[in-house]
Amino acid sequence: MKRDSVIIDVSIDQGGCFETSEITNHTHPVFRKYDVIHYCVPNIASRVARTATYALTNIFAPILLDIGEQGGLKNVIWQNAGVRNAVYIYQGHLTSKYIGERFSIPTKDLDLLIVSHR
Repeated sequence: MKRDSVIIDVSIDQGGCFETSEITNHTHPVFRKYDVIHYCVPNIASRVARTATYALTNIFAPILLDIGEQGGLKNVIWQNAGVRNAVYIYQGHLTSKYIGERFSIPTKDLDLLIVSHR
């Protein structure tokens, strides 16, 4: 990247999406690595609550409508890969491999859980 480029890691809560990311905080929100400025504050949305609320409403309203129209959450999870990738717990089982590895908790494959309950 060019010198003085800026990276904003919006996934730092889940481990980050850049190899050079490190968790920062609101007191010291940025650091420089390889001449690139990094902003890696967890829960960025908390600083812009009103804007985050509108953004989340725009994301979740269609999903909630789909749940009603497609006969329940299980059907939406099965048919929508975006929703399926956002599920961390399903029917009491942890389905996020990253969280399972991070905290040494056993996980189950979400696709197998859904297929076994169809």
